[in-house]
Amino acid sequence: MTHEKLVAKAVAWLRSYRCGVVLSEQNCASGETPDAIGWKRGCHSVIVECKTSRADFFIDLEKPFRRKSESGMGCERFYLTPAASLHPKEVPAGWGLLEVRGREIEMVAPSSKKLRGAVGFRYEMNLLLASLRRVEVRIEPQSITDFLKWKNRMAEYNRGILPQGILSPQDEANCFLATGAVEGD
Repeated sequence: MTHEKLVAKAVAWLRSYRCGVVLSEQNCASGETPDAIGWKRGCHSVIVECKTSRADFFIDLEKPFRRKSESGMGCERFYLTPAASLHPKEVPAGWGLLEVRGREIEMVAPSSKKLRGAVGFRYEMNLLLASLRRVEVRIEPQSITDFLKWKNRMAEYNRGILPQGILSPQDEANCFLATGAVEGD
């Protein structure tokens, strides 16, 4: 199994794990480049590191943000490997283990849900902002704010009425706009 295929499986798994926003292989100011990271309600983040071999896994353990786990991203953290590559006791404390078995991903060991600290949260925000900036550069000359208001333009073009099947921003279900306590911090 190639690393690229594992990353694609990690992205699909994060979506099935109810992450509404998922990024893969994006750089962060800390030097960490998560293979896949997703966010659920309340800024709860889930990171998946894909390892094709035991050697790859042991090299990963030596990275600075693994050795100082408080600077790492992810409220929950998982390794994803081909079946039987690692034993759950080998993964760092609190980390979960996912294995690819045929077409399915099996959770061999769950992750703690409170691994991310304040430093990791700041790195996640840096990652998200850098990703938004990349989007903004791609949609120039339009700003990201205007781009996100496309529903307003759709209503303008249709004499004040949104096309059938398109919800207004007020009626759209968006758990990321929910207010309340932030999980994981």
